[in-house]
Formats: sequence, C-alpha cells, structure tokens
Amino acid sequence: MEMETVKLSRIVMRLTPELYASLTNFELDSDIILMYGVEKLQAEDVLEIIQHSINEHRKNALLH
Repeated sequence: MEMETVKLSRIVMRLTPELYASLTNFELDSDIILMYGVEKLQAEDVLEIIQHSINEHRKNALLH
C-alpha cells in the first residue's frame, strides 16, 4: 500500500482550487496522510478531507 504525506494546500490546489481562499493558513498547512497517494484522489475525497481537517482544528482550538 502506497502511503503519502502531503499538505492540505497541495490537495486543494490540485482538485478544488476554488476552495483555497475559504481555508485558513493553519488548515492549509495541515499534514494529510493518503493511503493511495494524491494521484488517486477525487474531488469528493477532497471535500471529506477538508471537512475532517476543519473539525479537527476546531476541536483542538476548543481544548486550548
């Protein structure tokens, strides 16, 4: 299984660049681990990854 770690910004710019401006720099700088690499991603996958990333950052902000 090919795993790859990439920044969320790379994923967004590759598949959904229209969403780039709606994310914070902190979110865009998040490391995302992909099981099959960035080449296998589709736009629907990116939306799910973005939602998860935003939720994680909000959860962490509430804990601090």
